[in-house]
Amino acid sequence: MTAEPAAAGPENAPTGSAAGRDPAAVLRFIERFASNLVEAGFARMPARVFVALLASDSGRLTAAEVGEVLQVSPAAVSGAVRYLTQINLVTREREPGSRRDYYRVHDDAWHDAILGRDQLMSRWDAAVREGITVLGAGTPAGRRLELTREFFEFVRTQIPVLLGEWRERRAKFRETAAGGREAPADP
Repeated sequence: MTAEPAAAGPENAPTGSAAGRDPAAVLRFIERFASNLVEAGFARMPARVFVALLASDSGRLTAAEVGEVLQVSPAAVSGAVRYLTQINLVTREREPGSRRDYYRVHDDAWHDAILGRDQLMSRWDAAVREGITVLGAGTPAGRRLELTREFFEFVRTQIPVLLGEWRERRAKFRETAAGGREAPADP
């Protein structure tokens, strides 16, 4: 039987008490940011879990650690993580020889989420084209769908441009953050 890794150290603690952070203030931040995500369409528990992972220095926690921070059961965390992995904001990892799952939010989570939206917009575009055919291009509904299709096309052509600019900006940020040395890329 393989021994489980030791409990996570202060580097994993989202409350960062070892870093001199006030755990209550960190929890308030998590709840406020999660509320903003809920207003944008996220389900409440996935939003809270995502922000708890963002707020951890390592970006990597177990369900029990997230549950401790959010004061919820590991089962509630597990359901939220299932959703977050489906939308590519969180990945599930396991140490070799361990039975414990770790959930990680990568530094580029938003970048990856935008890439996923581009693929989703392609599917929406196909559905809208079908609607234009069914409803008739010259009808008010057809024209509205055509405008929607134009918007999707515009966004899909701009996403690669924006992401290219982001990669340049990210490289400069990492260089600056590393004090002139290239900071390690997200694993």
